[in-house]
Amino acid sequence: MNDKQELEKLKKDLTSLKSDIQEKSEDIQGKDEEIQNLENKVEDNHSQLLRLHADFDNYKKRSEKEFKEYVKYANEDLIVKIIDAYEDLERALNADKSHDLKEGVEMIHKKLKNILEGEGLCEIEATGEKFDTDKHDALMVEDNKDFEDNAVIEELGKGYTLNSKVIKYAKVKVCKKK
Repeated sequence: MNDKQELEKLKKDLTSLKSDIQEKSEDIQGKDEEIQNLENKVEDNHSQLLRLHADFDNYKKRSEKEFKEYVKYANEDLIVKIIDAYEDLERALNADKSHDLKEGVEMIHKKLKNILEGEGLCEIEATGEKFDTDKHDALMVEDNKDFEDNAVIEELGKGYTLNSKVIKYAKVKVCKKK
């Protein structure tokens, strides 16, 4: 082979190698893009996992709070029923004159009151207080010179809260200035 043929062969080989390099370069570029897409997908999946984890933590916290609220007010219906008996005992104490009966009823009343207070029951203050629709149920209104406008003149029925939640509104007479 002469130099010219050898040069031609080298040129062909060079062209072929350039073509191979170009193909490989394009393949590498395609693989780089594929790697970048996969890395983006991994990052997106990781972000989604973190969001789901945070959502689950929030769900757990919310569920625990709701459960605690449920437990805190689970006895509400029972206490509402007991309140009527408690108030009947209180009325009996105020009405009867027999000393022994009164003493026995006073002991029962005191025990029942301690039980209810121990469960978180509190009486709502009414007489002399400013009328509050969140605690009081106005049954009557009247103009009274001894009280300010919107003040509770008289408590007609007791109201109660259970752990700071109103479970029975105080029935009241309210002062309305004319």
